[in-house]
Parts: sequence; structure tokens; C-alpha cells
Amino acid sequence: MTATAPHFGHSPIRRPLTAAALLTLLISLLFGLVLAGASPASAHAALTGSDPQDGSVVATAPKEVTLTFSEEIAVGGDSIRVLGPDGERADTGGPRDLTDGGPVRYGVALDSGLPDGTYTVAWQAVSADSHPVAGAFTFSVGAPSETTVTLPSSSAGSGLVGTLYDIARYAAYAGFTLLAGGSAFVLVCWRRGAGARPLQRLVVHSWITLTAATLVMLLLRSPYTGSGKLADAFDLDGLQAALDTKPGAALVSRLLLLGASALFVAVLFGAYAKREEGKEKQDLTFGLAVGGVVIAVGIAGTWALSEHASTGIQPGIAMPVDVAHLLAVAAWLGGLVALLVALYRTPHITAEAVRRFSRVAFGSVVVLAGTGLYQSWRQVGSWSALTGTRYGQLLIVKVGLIALLLGVAWFSRQWTGRLAEGGEREESTSGGSESKELPDSTEGSAHTEGSQGTGAPEASGTTGTGRTAEVTDADPERAVQLARQQAALTATRQKRARDADTERTGLRRSVQVETVIAVVLLAVTTMLTSTEPGRTQEEAARSTTAATAPAAGGEVDLSLPFDTGGVNGKGTVRLGITPGRTGANDVHLWIDGPDGPMDVAEVKLAFTLKSKDIGPLPVVPDRLAAGHWTASGVQIPMAGDWKLAVTVRTSDIDQTTIDENVKIG
Repeated sequence: MTATAPHFGHSPIRRPLTAAALLTLLISLLFGLVLAGASPASAHAALTGSDPQDGSVVATAPKEVTLTFSEEIAVGGDSIRVLGPDGERADTGGPRDLTDGGPVRYGVALDSGLPDGTYTVAWQAVSADSHPVAGAFTFSVGAPSETTVTLPSSSAGSGLVGTLYDIARYAAYAGFTLLAGGSAFVLVCWRRGAGARPLQRLVVHSWITLTAATLVMLLLRSPYTGSGKLADAFDLDGLQAALDTKPGAALVSRLLLLGASALFVAVLFGAYAKREEGKEKQDLTFGLAVGGVVIAVGIAGTWALSEHASTGIQPGIAMPVDVAHLLAVAAWLGGLVALLVALYRTPHITAEAVRRFSRVAFGSVVVLAGTGLYQSWRQVGSWSALTGTRYGQLLIVKVGLIALLLGVAWFSRQWTGRLAEGGEREESTSGGSESKELPDSTEGSAHTEGSQGTGAPEASGTTGTGRTAEVTDADPERAVQLARQQAALTATRQKRARDADTERTGLRRSVQVETVIAVVLLAVTTMLTSTEPGRTQEEAARSTTAATAPAAGGEVDLSLPFDTGGVNGKGTVRLGITPGRTGANDVHLWIDGPDGPMDVAEVKLAFTLKSKDIGPLPVVPDRLAAGHWTASGVQIPMAGDWKLAVTVRTSDIDQTTIDENVKIG
């Protein structure tokens, strides 16, 4: 089999789309369809708390607003904005980092002397795993009011820019899988495949896909995490800002490593493919293997440094594990695609090459099982997160696809065993080295068909050669036409020989099924990288519930005697607070004198939470009837031991205030 260097120009006979290009396009298209059908990715850094809390009512305007997040974030000058009821800015400047070794907290100072009303806090940042996050909440000073603030309905990272960025992310994963897996297949499983043009095209197109996707992601990084406008992709200031971030640095590093990988591919399909078997080729194989591993580890590391592995618990362990997981995926799924291309497009793939890939696939599955188990524990953390979060549900789908893929792979191993047995029988019969190849000899096919057609192959061949020589001398154009016809006949004979081989056909079909499942599996794996981990999602939900949901509590019933010191100044206040928890409450007061319901001039209430420096929050109930006062929608912003002050005035000059501690929540 003659080795040929990769050719990037136009050949005399070429189809509009080669098999490798069509396969790469199919994978990218499938990723796009999966992406289009998926719901928007959840946030990766979640807001777990704030001060003031969402929906709370405070008596006086706070000096600053603080936000607490589940993980590290990157913020800019306008990442946290506080807008007043009229829509104007109420904060004094950029956010300040208040973490100081504890939970991730950022705060912004507020203007002094803010009027009463409802204020809106809008925030946008980039989580440590490179995904944009945003949100908003409100709080009120004094009492809630109408607000003119209108927030954008689209979430961070959505819209056209978000769609293009996500498509580029999917294409980058697909390109790396085929680039690394295809190269590994050639070096480890079938060295003669370096001269096979279909495999060359597969690897080269994968390199182009990964490089183009990385460039697109780098250009879209600024609008993806900021304005969301496609025109800002070419803003130099935005590009410089993106380069200064961890994800931007990872993308630039990937481009540099892709430059080195271009040299690797050129040597693999150039000098290496032309080199005959011997010590020099063995040395070159070792050098290419070492260099390829270094480049592959580096490219895989660019994902580990900027995705889920770099945040959360145990990042020092998680990042190497993530690299090993990604390399195992590439070796298995990328090698599987390379095997499928070889079975369909090359005539001399050997049974030994298929057996070698089977061993590589088994080792990859072992690595995937170990690294996947660790990643599942780290990212999910509980059974409830496995079944109750989008990340956990996608993980279940991924495990199911792997199990299905292993089942189909078992059938492929059976076909491989039959091929190996057939090759050994042919080798023992003929003694030739070519018999180790999967049955598809071009020369044999041509000879057989020629014999059937003429009955005298040697004589016919001699006559045909003489006629061809005569035609060549007489009409060069006719000679070129005959050469093309002969090439088409040869390709047809090769295809007939391949299709007539039952073992090879069975292996091709089982590998084809494996490849379809593998493509879906790779799409699900990529979706996992853009979905909030189950552990983080549950922690954020618990924190948000604790911060915003009404605290558990019960109805408060009090009986407070009073004496204003004047005539008819003695009585008892019976007070009920329903439901007696944070949020809106209804307050009812009944004032009883010695002879029954007692009508008084005025009743006032005030709530104070000294531990949080909140209050007093004044409440002026309305008189319903003699001795019965009520107030609806009394806002109690948080749980705690509140001091309740009840002021009763029985005349113009006689009044008293009774204090009582009340537990709310």
C-alpha cells in the first residue's frame, strides 16, 4: 500500500464532499440540533443570599447592599446596580469584594438620604467556570411603592450571541474528540493508516473545526458575557478585556497548542506515512506518541482550567481527573469514528488493527468509569440531586448511553473475533502477509472479474494493454478518459469485494451503530458542561429558600395589661399576629376594660429587631369598632426575637407604652 502525504489542494477526481468532511458536518449539525432542543443552561454561580433580602421592607435606607454567591465570580464596574423607584442609579460606585476568606460576598455603597420606596438590585457577572450569570431582586424602604424599572427579559448568555457561542463550544468538543482520537487510532492501532487519504481528511478537518470554533469563541467572549450584541465581537477593548480573564487565556493557550498540533499532523501524514517499517519508523512513532500526548493533555487542560473542574470542592484533584476523562472520551469515541471511516473508505484495514482498537476502547472505558464516578460524586453529591436536577438527569442519560454503547461494542468484538479467525485460516493456507488484512484485495478482485469476463485473463490483459498503448499514442484525451473509467471499475470491484465479505459487513454495521450512539453521547457530555452541577443547584436552592421563603412560625397571641394613669385608664390589650412569620401579617387588637370592650383614643405599634439594627417599624392600626383595632399586610422582614411596643392613649394627655418580646419565625 503506497503511502501518500496529505493533500490540501484540488485533485483531478474529487467529490464535492468527502466522507470525512460529511461526517464532521453531520456531527456538528447533530450537536446544533441537540442544542436547539435544549432549554437554556442554568446559572453556574448562584445568588445564595443578600442584605437586604429579596422582598424585604426596612425602616431606614441601608448604607450598602451586599450579595452572597455560591462560588467565585468575576465582576466589573457595573456588575451590581441599585435602581430607585424612578429608575435612577442609587449606588455610588463599583462593587467591593467583601469575601475575606468566608463566603463569596460583594457589596455596593448607596447614596445617603434615599427616599422611601421600592429599590431594584440588578447584577451580572461571570462565574468561575466561564459562564455568564445574572439576576435581580427588590427591597423596599419604609413601604413598597410603584417602580419604573424595566429589566431585560433575556437571561445572560442568551440570544443570537449565546446560540453561536454554544454551537462553537459543541463544535470544539467534536473537533478535539476526532482530532485526538483519529491520531491515536493511526499511531496505536493502524500505522499504515497514516497513508490512507480518508483518515487524513478526517483528522485535518477535525483540526480545522477545532481551530475555527476556538477563534469564534474568543471573538464572542466579550459580547457573550457582556452586552449580548454581535457587533461587539470585533471591539478591540472588549477583546482585550476577554484576554485578561481565565477563559480568555485558556482559549489563547488552546490556539497556541493547535499551532503545535498542526506540525504534529503534518509529520504524521507526511514523513511518517512515507517511512518504511524499521527502526527509524519505530523511533518516529515513539516521538510522535510522546509529542501527541503532550499536546492532547495541554488542549484538554484548557477545558479543565476554565470549566466545572476549576471550581467547587477539590479542584486540585478534579482538574487532572477531568483531563483524563476527556482524553478517554477522545480515544474511545474519536477512535471509533476513525475505525468506521477505515472500514468504509479504505480497502486494507487489518483484523489486528481492529483488535488493537478493541483493547484501547476497553482501557478508555475503565478510565471513564473511574473518572466519571468521581465527577458524579463531586458534581451531584446526593441521590436527590441525581434525580431532581437537570444535571443529574443528563448524567443518568449519559450512563444509559454508555451502557448501550458497551452492549453494541460486545457485538463488534464478536465480529472482530470472526475476522481474526478468518485471517488466520487464510494465512495458514496461503502463507502470505497480505492475508492478515480484511479480505479486500484489489488485484485479486480485478483478476477474478477479468477471468470471468474473457475466459483468458492473460491473453486478454496483453491485448488490452496493447490497445491502450495504441490509443494513448493516437489520442491522449481518450487515454485520460479510459484511465478514469478504469479507476471507476477498480473502485466498483473493491466495493463488491467488501460487500461480499460477511464478517466485514457485520463489523461495519455494528461500528456504525456504535458511532451513532457515540455522537449522541458526546452531545450529552457537552450539554453537561453547560449545565449547573446538581450539588451547586441544590445548595443554591436551599440558601435561597432560607433567605426568601417565609420562616416557619405560628400565630402570636399576647395579653398585656396597661394603666395610663388617668380616669378609666386601666385595661388589657389582647393582641394577635397572624401567621406570625416573616412577610405579610395581619394584626388584631382588642382592648378590654373592667366592664367589657374599652374604647380608647389611639393605639400604635412598633417592631424593633435590635440584633440586626432594624426598626422601629411603625404600625398604625385602624379602628373597626369600639375596642377592636386591626392592621393588614404588616411586613416583618426577617425571623428573630422582636421587641413589640404597644402605645395606648386614653385621652389627650394620658397614654402608656408596653414593651414585650415576640418571637417571629
